[in-house]
Amino acid sequence: MNWTGVMPAMTTAFDKDYNVDHSFVARHSQWLVENGCTGIVCLGSLGEAPTLKFQEKIEILKTVVTARGGKAPTVAAVSALSTAEAVDLAKAAQAVGCEGLMILPPYVYKGDWRETKAHIAAILKATPLPCLLYNNPVAYGTDFLPEQIAELAAEYPNLAAVKESSTDVRRVTAIRALIGNRVAPFVGVDDAIVEGIAAGAVGWIAGLVNALPRESVDLFNLAAAGKTEEAFQLYRWFLPLLRMDTVPKFIQLIKQVQQEAGIGSARVRAPRLEVVAEELAAVRNAYAYAQASRPAIAKASTPFIL
Repeated sequence: MNWTGVMPAMTTAFDKDYNVDHSFVARHSQWLVENGCTGIVCLGSLGEAPTLKFQEKIEILKTVVTARGGKAPTVAAVSALSTAEAVDLAKAAQAVGCEGLMILPPYVYKGDWRETKAHIAAILKATPLPCLLYNNPVAYGTDFLPEQIAELAAEYPNLAAVKESSTDVRRVTAIRALIGNRVAPFVGVDDAIVEGIAAGAVGWIAGLVNALPRESVDLFNLAAAGKTEEAFQLYRWFLPLLRMDTVPKFIQLIKQVQQEAGIGSARVRAPRLEVVAEELAAVRNAYAYAQASRPAIAKASTPFIL
């Protein structure tokens, strides 16, 4: 498991009956890797994990592992209301061939550090798989401070990376200052990627990549190579779309961009509903403007063929 590069938090495709569309999921994961992504993260927030039954999660992981054929790792996001279910999911992910885990804090219950650490530790001890800790205090109300990440890293060797979605790139610097290269820092919000890389991040768990993978990979590579002028030229063009990753309806918006790009449908499971009226018009206008104003540096992704 090489924790670096652009790894999509892949959306979960649904058919017209709102069942998981495994054929699309398989091809989507293949297409993302064909366009330069270094791994696939399944069952995350963007994958609508809370709306998926346990067995649906396992079947999605099987589909992606099979579709990838060893060409890129599959990372399973582990989230649940209970520690027991999270441990069961981690073990099942290993059993079906996943190469890594992304660990979320418990849903709903916001415990103190003693409780939260016990939950994370149980998952880390459940398998030998390398793990990425997901820190998103904005969405989940649990904030893994740099000192707490350092504490976990000192005790659990398979904690290999952290997805920093606090929106504060200073967290990347703080983690580096405490533990150096012990864990690989990833940026988890699309509209902070260039700043995050400048602060020391080595990877990106990305959202808009689901529709625009080549553009996302090129942006990451330019920023990582220190080509600041080219990176910001691409970044400025991309930002109106990237900002859709950081609002409450990010799932609906990103899936709508996929539909506008011909990469699947905008279907989401309730309680979410597809965007309509002014929100729908805004997404369509932003995507149309991006296509019309695409600079030469923004190379298009290869055509998606199901």
